[in-house]
Amino acid sequence: MTDTSPPAAPSRRRLSLAWLGIVPFALFVGLFLIAPTMKIVIGAFQRADGSFTFENLIGLFTPSILASYWISIKISVASAALGALIGFLMAAAMVLGGLPRVIRAPLLTFSGVASNFAGVPLAFAFLATLGPLGLVTVWLRTEFGINLRAYGFNILSFWGLTITYIFFQIPLMILIITPALDGLKREWREAAQSLGASAVQYWTSVALPILFPSLLGTFALLFANAFGAVATAIALTGSSLNIVPIMLFAQIRGDVLGNPHLGYAMAFGMILITALANILYIWLRMRSERWLK
Repeated sequence: MTDTSPPAAPSRRRLSLAWLGIVPFALFVGLFLIAPTMKIVIGAFQRADGSFTFENLIGLFTPSILASYWISIKISVASAALGALIGFLMAAAMVLGGLPRVIRAPLLTFSGVASNFAGVPLAFAFLATLGPLGLVTVWLRTEFGINLRAYGFNILSFWGLTITYIFFQIPLMILIITPALDGLKREWREAAQSLGASAVQYWTSVALPILFPSLLGTFALLFANAFGAVATAIALTGSSLNIVPIMLFAQIRGDVLGNPHLGYAMAFGMILITALANILYIWLRMRSERWLK
C-alpha cells in the first residue's frame, strides 16, 4: 500500500514563510506605535534626571490643565454627536432611502479620502473658507450683509474647531455605519409592516434598538478620533484655544518654561481616554455583530 500523505517538512516551511508576511507590519507597529507609547508612559513617571515620581500626574489636576481637558472633551463630544447624526442620516439615505445605487460607490470613496484629510491642509482649507477673509465669510458680508463675526462666529473658537472636525467625522461615520445598515434584514421590515407597524414604529421598535450598539460604539470611536486630533488643532487655532494638544505641544517643544515630562503625563492622559473610548467601541461592535450576522 502506497503512503500518499504529504511530508511534514514542506508544511512547516510554508507555515514559517507565511508568518514572514506580517514582519513589516510588526516592525512598523513596534517602531512607530508601541515604542513611542512606552516612552510616553515611562516619561510620565520620571523627573528630568530620570528618577521615579508621581509629580507629573499630580500636575494634571492643576486648574489650567483640567480646563484644557474639559474643553477638549466638549469639542470631541460635540463633533462626535454632530458627525454621527449627519453621517447616519446620509448613510441611511444611501442604503435605505432609495437613492440611485450609482451614488454609493462615489460617496464611500469620497468618505474614505475625506476621513483621513486632516492636519495643516484641512486647517488651511477652513481658514480660506470661513476665516476672517475667507471665501464664504467675504461673500456673505458683501452679497447679503451678513457679518459672521457680528453673530459671534470665529473659526479660531470652540465652534470653529468643532465644525472643522466635523469635516472628517461625517465621512468616518458613513464608512463605519454603512455595514450595520446593510445588515438590517428586509424580512424584519416586512414582518413589522404585516403586523401593522408604521415606518416610525419600525425604526423606534426594531431598527434603532438593533443599531443602538453600533451607533453608540461609533460615537465612542468618533470621540476618540476627535480627542486625539493634534495637527489640525495646532495648525488652525495656534495658542488661541487652550485644548490638551496645544498645551501638550507647549510643554514638550523645549521652551525655557516647558516641562517635557508634564507633557508626557498629559499625553498619557490622552492615551487613557482614547483607549477607553476605543475599547467601548470594540465591545459594542461585537455585541451588534451578533444581531447583524
